[in-house]
Parts: sequence; structure tokens; C-alpha cells
Amino acid sequence: MTVPHYIPIEEAMQLVQSGDHLYWPCVSASPQQLVRALVARGERGELHGVNIIHLHTEGYAGYAAPEHKDHFHLDAIFVGANSRAANDRGQADYIPVNLSDTGKMIRTGAQHVDGVLLMVSEPDEEGFVSLGTSVDCAWDAINNARYVIAQVNKYMPYTYGDTRVPLSKITALTRFDEPLFAEGYPEPTDIDRAIGRYAAELIEDGATLQMGIGRIPNAVLALMGDRKHLGIHSEMFSDGVIPLIESGVIDGSKKRIDVGKHVVSFLKGTENLYKYVHRNPSVEVRDIAYTNSPMVIAQNPNVVGINSAIQVDLTGQVCSDSFGSRIYSGSGGQLDFMLGTAYSEGGKPIIAMPSMTGKGISKIVPQLTTGAGVVTPRTCIHWVITEQGRVNLFGKPIHERARLLISIAHPSVRETLERQAKELGIL
Repeated sequence: MTVPHYIPIEEAMQLVQSGDHLYWPCVSASPQQLVRALVARGERGELHGVNIIHLHTEGYAGYAAPEHKDHFHLDAIFVGANSRAANDRGQADYIPVNLSDTGKMIRTGAQHVDGVLLMVSEPDEEGFVSLGTSVDCAWDAINNARYVIAQVNKYMPYTYGDTRVPLSKITALTRFDEPLFAEGYPEPTDIDRAIGRYAAELIEDGATLQMGIGRIPNAVLALMGDRKHLGIHSEMFSDGVIPLIESGVIDGSKKRIDVGKHVVSFLKGTENLYKYVHRNPSVEVRDIAYTNSPMVIAQNPNVVGINSAIQVDLTGQVCSDSFGSRIYSGSGGQLDFMLGTAYSEGGKPIIAMPSMTGKGISKIVPQLTTGAGVVTPRTCIHWVITEQGRVNLFGKPIHERARLLISIAHPSVRETLERQAKELGIL
């Protein structure tokens, strides 16, 4: 057994130099204590012009505070709530990229990485630590960086898949035990349940599921109790799948690849989820280039991919990363799964969303707002679901798409949408 040699966090973080480009994993795997130590060096004036790249993270993000604009700059692959204000004021930026290509950016030098910050599990007897709740594109960063700093945390679950990192790959090892970011989700609303029912009716026994986290995915999962032999191949999942795995509804037996395995690239949920995946051989946390490859996704039959949107226009263009030109989140893996699901034998790509925002603005629009990003082009659209119904746009001409989408828009805006469509020559 390799005996780990721990050094103080402050000493480990001395590896970071001004001008370095840093990467760390996403969501609950963000190495909180290393990040605090990094920001403290900025506060002391020791670091300037450090560039950071990561997906959506949760928890502490002091590097995105206004007072650190000269110390740190973030290029986010997915803009989270903890860095959205920095993006709005120009202290951070957004990299539009499909998640399946994030590792390729680093591997080819399109995004340079000097250092990697990790939060990992306790070392095992063979001298490996586990990346735990997130792999995303960590391996490409590790393999191309000059140094790797790892925070061992007893609360990080030991997971399997592409997660095991030999201690020999780590330049500086430190430890700090702190609970992972944990978050439950509110109960689905009546609108969410209506959307969930329309989506659930498309899911047959033996289907492989891809869905994110939140009220709509939970509403769908709540209706899966009578299904048989479902599988999971998703970029992420949360607590909602656990009861279905434990009851045998999800067993992965009908998958053609990774049979019997629940495949994911990162996890976000409550402490119960993190305890469930700890040393659970049925859960495989894999590289995002694998989980999100359309060619890999398509190998399983009957894949059902459920994604959401900010806007859908009457031709079927989907915006899911911005409000006009204001970046709100990211393209994520939506197009990866829209394509992979479409190529799957019997697959069903789904965009599911409420017909209206919480402020009463229609999400089905005649044209996308000026500056809005087209994450899923109209050539790739299939099922669209709101609480008003579901329609399949695949193979439909523009005028028919418009009529179908208007039919599932909120009743209060249908007449206006029809008039606007006629003015645009769509109807």
C-alpha cells in the first residue's frame, strides 16, 4: 500500500502562480477548501491574472466576487448561480461547447490547463483515490496539467468507473473533511406533474433514461413505478432514481452496453445519494466524453432523453442557455443527447418545459429573442411537451410545426402567436 503524504493546504496551494490556468470538477466535487485557499492568496495580493475553467459548480465561489476581478477570471463551460453575476458584469465569460467535447478542448490545447484542483475520497489499499461525484473532463485536465493538487475528504464517496486516480498522479496531497454540497428539490407543482404524465406515457418497459435533475425529472420518475427493466445512461442524476433502483424498476438489464450499470458523469443531490453511490458497483461515474457521446448513447435501444428549454420558436429552434444575449446557464449536454437519442433504435428525444415562465411570459415564441443561442437546431427537434400537451415535430414542415406548437402553448397566447406567425409568413 502506498502511504499518503499530506501537506498543509497553504503549502500545497503555493504551486499556483500568477497567470496560471486552473481546472476543477463540477457540482458537488468542487474542492471547496482549496478554492478558499486560492482566493485567500488573491486577497493577499499574491496572485494576479489566474484563469479558471469549470462546469457548473455549487457552493463557495469567492473568485467570482467583484473585488477579485484582477486576481481571477472565469471561463465557465456552464454558468451556475454562484458565478452568474460575474458573467453579467464581464468578470467571467462563457464557453459554448457540447459537454462531449469539453475534454477535447483541453487535449487539443484550445483550452490550456496548468493546474488541477481536486476533491477526492480517502485513498484505498492499492494507493488510489476516487474522483467520487464528478469525473466530467477531469482526466484530460489531469493528463495535460503541470501539477495536480488534491483535497482528500472523508465525505467524498468512493465511486467506480473512470474515477480511480493513483496517488502518483497527484503533485500535492492535502486533506480537509467537510460535507459535500447537498440539495434536495421541491415537490413538483401541478404543472410539473402534467408535463411528467405526458413524458411518462412515452417511456416503455426496457427504455434507457437520460434526464437532468429538478421538479420535472422528479415528476417523471414518480410515475415509473409500474415499469420494468429501465436503464440509466445520463450525464447526471439525483436522488429520484434510488427508489426505482431499489425496487427493481431500474436494473439496466435491457441495455446493450454497460448492462446492469447505472452510468453517469456527475452527481448532485442529498447526503442520501452520496451514501448510496459509495462503493456501489452498480453505479459507474464515467468521463463526459463517454456518457455524452452521441455514438455511445445510440448503442442502447429505446433511449428517452428529457431536456428543458428557455424558449422554443415556432420553427422548432431551441434556446436553453440564454435570455437573449444574456448567458444564464449553458448548452450542457442537450444536443449530445438529442442526437444520440434520435439515433437510438426506438429513441425519443424530448424537450419538456412549462408553457409559461413564472412571470407569465410564453416560452413558445414566434422567434427567439435577439441574441438567443440556438442550442438544439430545428433539424434535430422531435417531441416537445408542455402541461398543455405533447407534439412530435420530426419530419414536419414549418407551417405544421407552428400549428402544433401553438396547440401546446398557453391558451392565453395562442391567438397572438397565430397572428404573429401569419405576419412572419410562417402560417
